[in-house]
Amino acid sequence: MTPNGVLQILAYFAIILLLTRPTGLFMAKLFDGKRTFLHPILRRVETFTYRICGVQEQVEQRWTQYTFALIAFSVASFVVIYVLQRLQGFLPLNPQGFSASNVPPDLAFNTAVSFVTNTNWQAYSGESTLSYFVQMSALTVQNFASAAVGIAAAIALVRGFSRERANTIGNFWVDLTRATIYILLPIAVIAALFFCSQGVIQNFNSYTHVKTLEGAGQVIAQGPVASQEAIKMLGTNGGGFFNANSAHPFENPSPITNFVQLILIFLIPAGLTYTFGVMIGDRRQGWAIFGACSAMFLAGAFTCYWAEQKGNPLLSRFGIEAAATPGQPGGNMEGKETRFGIAASTLFATVTTDASCGAVNSMHDSYTPLGGLVPLFNIQTGEVIFGGAGAGLYGILLYAVLAVFIAGLMVGRTPEYIGKKIEQKEVKMAMLALISTAFSILVFSAISSVIKFAPPTKDAKGQPAVHSYWNPPGAAASNVADSGAHGFSEMLYAYSSGTGNNGSAFAGITANTPWYDLTIGLAMLIGRFLFVIPLLAVSGSLVKKKRIPPSAGTLPTNGPMFVGLVVGTVILVGALTFFPALALGPIVEHFLMYQGRLFSLALFSF
Repeated sequence: MTPNGVLQILAYFAIILLLTRPTGLFMAKLFDGKRTFLHPILRRVETFTYRICGVQEQVEQRWTQYTFALIAFSVASFVVIYVLQRLQGFLPLNPQGFSASNVPPDLAFNTAVSFVTNTNWQAYSGESTLSYFVQMSALTVQNFASAAVGIAAAIALVRGFSRERANTIGNFWVDLTRATIYILLPIAVIAALFFCSQGVIQNFNSYTHVKTLEGAGQVIAQGPVASQEAIKMLGTNGGGFFNANSAHPFENPSPITNFVQLILIFLIPAGLTYTFGVMIGDRRQGWAIFGACSAMFLAGAFTCYWAEQKGNPLLSRFGIEAAATPGQPGGNMEGKETRFGIAASTLFATVTTDASCGAVNSMHDSYTPLGGLVPLFNIQTGEVIFGGAGAGLYGILLYAVLAVFIAGLMVGRTPEYIGKKIEQKEVKMAMLALISTAFSILVFSAISSVIKFAPPTKDAKGQPAVHSYWNPPGAAASNVADSGAHGFSEMLYAYSSGTGNNGSAFAGITANTPWYDLTIGLAMLIGRFLFVIPLLAVSGSLVKKKRIPPSAGTLPTNGPMFVGLVVGTVILVGALTFFPALALGPIVEHFLMYQGRLFSLALFSF
């Protein structure tokens, strides 16, 4: 690692630390119904929204009503996105003439689910598939909506801890509206204007056809990029306008735009940890959660940076310089942009997989085995290392509940957290969320690695025949670019990313097939709703309980010991659940890279 690279990581973390308190305090006031500095400007917009939608601002909902509203809104969003994709040939702002043939039913289903669940997994190339109108009205709008849904769910869970002897956890429509109008829209507008000033494009022009210096033809895609770029980062969505995502110079033209994008990703998730502390009346609890997330973030960032800066030992044997020098960066630069380098690329890979963002400025498929293991394991933890907009907070609180339950078992006491007893229902719901996501990742990965379909057929002219929807040719594994451990890692990453609502990919897998469109779509639904619904049930249970004052037997949950307990729980659960799969992928690939064949054979035999 170089001093410059270490400084970049530390400087980024310092800025996030400075922004956490003011951001979190603003959101705490907002969702507590207090007046903020934006109310003189936006309050009329908020009340007008309630009026036209028929929302009664002062009427709150039980957890079942809150959950039903959340699901109903998500279903309606899915239908709108699906229909817009299938009808894009009849809609305006389509200078490329894209039609429904660009988005077959399986791809439209996968994309609609992806953006509704805040995953933004893209099994397509944006610039060659979707019109400007669909990019804006379906995808960009849903970037706001899905992020606001996550924030609302997190706030509802916090109310379960902060209130006592109550029956309601808030009003979903009010929380959704406030998150959109007061948080997402203002920051996204400012960020979009900043990106435009730095060279991110924003237009409705047709694609430009030019000739290169060699005389070849080239098509330069463009469109309304800056508006989508801002919310894709702020809402931890990650869906790029272009296939190259934030590695594309029209989306991310310079190191300064790259750094601002990184800040946007963590801004809301980090701030929500402080919001949690303020709303429950003990800010140290919020800082404890922030500390747990920070410890895991820094460990992952420096591990990934170290692995990539060290480079590939197989290349060193051919005399290729692996160390950084004044003339070259050294390390593993494959798949990375020269304008960002190794430090900024690995920091981006860590941040985007800590959060449920999924945007990329380098290709994770080209990382070293240990470098690729970090973003993969980040996702498999449940995106709780700050995590997504709202999703990170309710995910880490799930692990906090498990941590105090484990601690209670050790000392033989009824576990408590934030003055609320953690009993059978809360633990069952937490375990349901964890088991369902682990099931999705491991079972879909296992099936995809062995399943076979009918062999490809040819028509009368000897050309490959168009396969039917339910009878795709070959095997699911045949769509993976690499064989062996790395090929398995590509499939494991795909289902981890879908279930974790992340959306990034190893990029060595052809995912736009009926099999992957359907199964990854199901994985995204499991990862979103079989995680958030049990936690809303936990909130509904906790909100009815009385807060118990701490006693001599109460486990302190606002100090370093609890931070270590939460971090240990996250890592232990992740290791026990996914180590066998990881051992067949990036871990064995690492030892193969170092010619550890005997160890690899022993590991497979074991």
